[in-house]
Amino acid sequence: MTENKTIENKTILKAAYHTLGCKLNFSETSTIGKMLEARGITRAAEGESPDLIVVNTCSVTEMADKKGRQLIRRLTKEWPGATVVVTGCYAQLKPEQIAAMPGVAIVLGSNEKLRISQYLDRWLETRAQQVEVTPALQIREFMPSCERGDRTRYFLKVQDGCDYFCTYCTIPFARGRSRSGSIAEITDIARGVAAEGGKEIVITGVNIGDFGRDTGEKLIDLLRSLDAVEGIERYRISSIEPNLLTEEIVRWIAGESRAFMPHFHIPLQAGSDAVLKLMNRRYDTALFRSRIELIRDVIPDAFIGVDVIAGARGETPEEWQRGRDFIESLPVTRLHVFPYSERPGTKALMIGHNVSQEEKHRRTAELMEISERKHAEFVRSHVGAAGKVLWESPSRGGKLMHGFTENYIRVEAPLQPELINFVTPVLLTEDNISKNQ
Repeated sequence: MTENKTIENKTILKAAYHTLGCKLNFSETSTIGKMLEARGITRAAEGESPDLIVVNTCSVTEMADKKGRQLIRRLTKEWPGATVVVTGCYAQLKPEQIAAMPGVAIVLGSNEKLRISQYLDRWLETRAQQVEVTPALQIREFMPSCERGDRTRYFLKVQDGCDYFCTYCTIPFARGRSRSGSIAEITDIARGVAAEGGKEIVITGVNIGDFGRDTGEKLIDLLRSLDAVEGIERYRISSIEPNLLTEEIVRWIAGESRAFMPHFHIPLQAGSDAVLKLMNRRYDTALFRSRIELIRDVIPDAFIGVDVIAGARGETPEEWQRGRDFIESLPVTRLHVFPYSERPGTKALMIGHNVSQEEKHRRTAELMEISERKHAEFVRSHVGAAGKVLWESPSRGGKLMHGFTENYIRVEAPLQPELINFVTPVLLTEDNISKNQ
């Protein structure tokens, strides 16, 4: 080890980053990386010994917590001399558990993660473990982030936190109350992406449809402002609650918008009104169907992804069948299916009729079969159609580049490096539509 990397000199030159969970986490990890790079800490190359390791965790399920623990243990064992910082939702919810793990130097909650530099300085100065977590419901500050990583697309955070308190969910306790950036601030970041040559931005947040509730601005006005940014050719909204996806937004995307793609991701969670009520969701199946049918009416070729939880508490066999039939009847493109996971401290634990693990997995498999069938039908219906594809780099050493059409059909073609990060017209065929959708 060279002198300027010794612990005594308190110098950290190389950092490794590990992110679990949602696109929002990836966006924030990227921002952490930029902040540390500004103080001279560069990203460690593959196989290079890092002086600092940042782990940005997820806690949406018990499995997410488990993966976080496994990753932390592996990294502290592999790199025993590195300063390990753990942040993210798992760190917010269970800081003591993480702080007790050997090798962890710093534990930061959701409100502290983008102030990593000051906690790193404290640790370097004192060598005392730093554990800082603001109670989630006291978090009021919005900290913007934007991430590209190795992809062509950028992920731009416009909102954070959630006020919904669904009975099965810990996100409000991990992320805090809903809060937003300003339209001016976020639009300026998008202009920066365009200046870097970025062509596509995915808008991310915890509850994007709630944008502006704390600032007095409106989501539709943010979308219009972003749409006017020169150089950005595509936007996608990562996810939006059905009750917050207004008819105005859908019709604007269908008609006036220049760059917002015909691509929607809408959480349903359960196809039974009784289960939705137990979940404390803010809509019923009638409203959900009306949103899907509106999209299909004004944007017939739109990709519509839907989140569903299989085997939630209170989902009796009768309600499961009712929900399954409702989901089967929806003209959607793909389901994102999650078996229900018990989260400590949630009100869902007070709901009766706990579904067995075996039954959860059976229901998950049944919904996945529906999803695969619907998606195959959607893709098949576009064979012979014209599309426009934004090409992305292949995996290391790959000979095929890939990209997505406006409505998110993955297409492959022989690598032409000069086309990476450019949009070109493509005739969709059985040969160029990727088998890995």
